[in-house]
Amino acid sequence: MPRAGLNRAEVIAAGAALADEVGFANLALSPLAQRLGVRTPSLYKHVESLADLQRGIAVLALTELDARVRDAMHGHSGSAALAAFADGFRGYIVDHPGRYAATVGVEPTGPEDPLGQPSSRLLESMSAVLRGYRIPEPDMIHALRTLRSTFHGFATLQAGGGFQWDGDPDDSFAWMIRFLDRGLLRLGDTAPS
Repeated sequence: MPRAGLNRAEVIAAGAALADEVGFANLALSPLAQRLGVRTPSLYKHVESLADLQRGIAVLALTELDARVRDAMHGHSGSAALAAFADGFRGYIVDHPGRYAATVGVEPTGPEDPLGQPSSRLLESMSAVLRGYRIPEPDMIHALRTLRSTFHGFATLQAGGGFQWDGDPDDSFAWMIRFLDRGLLRLGDTAPS
């Protein structure tokens, strides 16, 4: 019998917190049950399987990431919007590396999949940044992939302790944003009017 008051949202939130602590790849139902004060079979009242838990964490993470990025970008345009998006994106990954890892490679299975809405909004936020640079439509997919991979790579390296050289990673991040800004401005300047 499930613990009184325990529900799916609480199980997923606890799983997300555990993933942040131990790493998404190390997430397992037994330690989660222990954390929640129930036996492992009791979790199946709330999640169908470890895969279902992982997908729930991905939905939670994309929803949180989308909200953080949109809040950061509010009222900004141009290079300020780029910096705000990047700061929000990086901040979320550094704060929640386990739950962010749940989002990598996961895609909506159809129009009713709860992954769809936050995923689409996040993509729209990134697209809004790029439209501010007047990126030509044929280049948009390349620019989106460049931003995502750049911010993802930097943040996951930082979250994993991958910056062991001298110098402040914040300084390198600011330099990277200026570098991207110049490249996007140049690409936008070459767009036909």
